[in-house]
Amino acid sequence: MVMAAPARPRVLVIRGGAIGDFILTLPAIRLLRENIPNAYIEVLGYKPIIDLALAAEVADATRSLEHGSMARLFAPKAPAEGELADYFRSFNLIVSYLYDPDGHFRENMERMGVKTFLACPHRVVAGKGHAAEQLAKPLESLAMYLEDPAPRIAVAEPVAAPETIVRFASSLSETPAASPIVALHPGSGSLKKNLPVELWIAAGRALSTAFPLVRLALITGEAEHERGITARVQEGWQGLDYLHWDQIPLTQLAGHFSSAAAFIGHDSGISHLAAACGAPCLLFFGPTEPLTWAPRNAGVQVVSAPEGTLEDWPADRALAEMRRFLQGLRLGSEK
Repeated sequence: MVMAAPARPRVLVIRGGAIGDFILTLPAIRLLRENIPNAYIEVLGYKPIIDLALAAEVADATRSLEHGSMARLFAPKAPAEGELADYFRSFNLIVSYLYDPDGHFRENMERMGVKTFLACPHRVVAGKGHAAEQLAKPLESLAMYLEDPAPRIAVAEPVAAPETIVRFASSLSETPAASPIVALHPGSGSLKKNLPVELWIAAGRALSTAFPLVRLALITGEAEHERGITARVQEGWQGLDYLHWDQIPLTQLAGHFSSAAAFIGHDSGISHLAAACGAPCLLFFGPTEPLTWAPRNAGVQVVSAPEGTLEDWPADRALAEMRRFLQGLRLGSEK
């Protein structure tokens, strides 16, 4: 008689939030992977951010949280039967980071017959420990303890990128194609966390001159376009030879970071992605607290604004930090 293989334990992690919030949750999901042998782990959240869980190899599948049927689960006494109820009941453990102030979502999970439901904080509190540690803290109730708060994402570099995704700003390049790439991201989720655009323009011009063996890559997304940052930097970088990674998929950007020589940015989700992919990072922080929010990955250097804001930071000091950082990486002799 052939014995049937035991069913794999099924775990669902529900996590909304922005890019950085999700990446900071990856160590907690990894903890589940390490402590539940042979578990099937699914992540319910916002596409395409949740696909980073697949890239980090901590999840087997993902599903969009934005499906219309999810809305009724935040109202009292949602239907306890049906396809959606069957879906949630199929999991042995549900770990939720959703904002549920009235407890309706949790009550509905219990009414549907969910076996084990663990409610976790939907946001991080400054001064209460590192964000990744706070997000993993509830798992201690399951005897799971986080020792390494650094997320890791491994994505192969794209073999060839279309012109619309990666292009040279100058058609006549004097920089070898195999040059070390230094990626710069002049944005974040808030203008208060950004160095002035004029400083990034000056940085691009200064670094291109000082480090001729390096090729710069400008990273921009929807927020930078809406705020006019993209247009201003492009105008200020006229005549320079650089790559432009504009609004490209996160997993493809992760592939570029995996082979980048360095990354310079602010406190942003893109900075967390670069750090998780192993790129050496120089991150300018203010007014957010780096002890809570800065990536814990090796190779990350943080510069904090002494007055708590980057808006009025002296340009010469920021440029000096960038030069020091790149010199330390030995990316060719500086002029």
